[in-house]
Amino acid sequence: MNILRRPAWAIPEREATPEGVFLNRRAVLAAMGLGAGLAATAGFGVRSARAATPIDGLFPAKRNPAFVLDRDMTPEEANTTYNNFYEFGSSKDVAGAARALKPRPWTVTVGGLVEAEKTVDVDDLIKAMPVEERLYRHRCVEAWSMTVPWTGFPLAALVAWAKPTAAAKYVRFETFQDADVGAGFGQFWYPWPYVEGLTMAEATNDLAFMVMGAYGKPLPNVMGAPLRLATPWKYGFKSIKSIVKVTFVEERPVSFWEQLQASEYGFWANVNPEVPHPRWSQASERVLHTGERVPTLLFNGYAEQVADLYKDLGKEALYM
Repeated sequence: MNILRRPAWAIPEREATPEGVFLNRRAVLAAMGLGAGLAATAGFGVRSARAATPIDGLFPAKRNPAFVLDRDMTPEEANTTYNNFYEFGSSKDVAGAARALKPRPWTVTVGGLVEAEKTVDVDDLIKAMPVEERLYRHRCVEAWSMTVPWTGFPLAALVAWAKPTAAAKYVRFETFQDADVGAGFGQFWYPWPYVEGLTMAEATNDLAFMVMGAYGKPLPNVMGAPLRLATPWKYGFKSIKSIVKVTFVEERPVSFWEQLQASEYGFWANVNPEVPHPRWSQASERVLHTGERVPTLLFNGYAEQVADLYKDLGKEALYM
């Protein structure tokens, strides 16, 4: 008899809306003549009209059953009104300011050590990828956490599409920089633009995910529209938002927070409850919306999928 063995973290979620219910609701609304109106006015956090995008037809994406949760889904309203997005300010209340971001038109440049550099419209890029929905945990370095139904595609698919050369050892990500859009760029002490990086092994791990949607809709501005990264085994600052450049390089990138304070925010930033931040414990986390404090898991519960990536790295500061 075949026995299905799920990963240790893969316990069925209790609250995510089943795809069939979501689709049936859409069908009912369409029959009532309300679907288009609701689609145009459904907001994320800050309630405002959302312009249609060329990728609207990709939603809701089919959920990948390999990625499930052990806790309730964080409500959409909570996830879109409590965000770190320093390009728009240093508080968590940046949803209003993020409305200034214009995620269309938007291009992404993929270059560096690749067969040929490409600058592509973000929607054309997304349409060339295998889009799906995944349920992920998200653990902030500030010791709070949330759970999100992300829509996107494996970063490994983008790597394959980019065709990097054998010399590429890392993937460097860069976000937009426009002082007319984000007030945060006026804070000159930050090393703009926001930069992050992964090793090629991390980038091609199945968990690394390029996100273009959440809660069955295109990604809201405040969560990093139109394209962001999700690396659920790492602290949240690694999951860079509003990406404009993906560059394959030989030398390890120096990330935004690493430039600012390397003793507190390192390159690897893997979640580990046994390794405290210099100013607070990482042993537990506050669950967004419920306020419940729960134990933090090694690699945020994804050790089975990623621990082998780090077994031969010696004295590297893997958990900072």
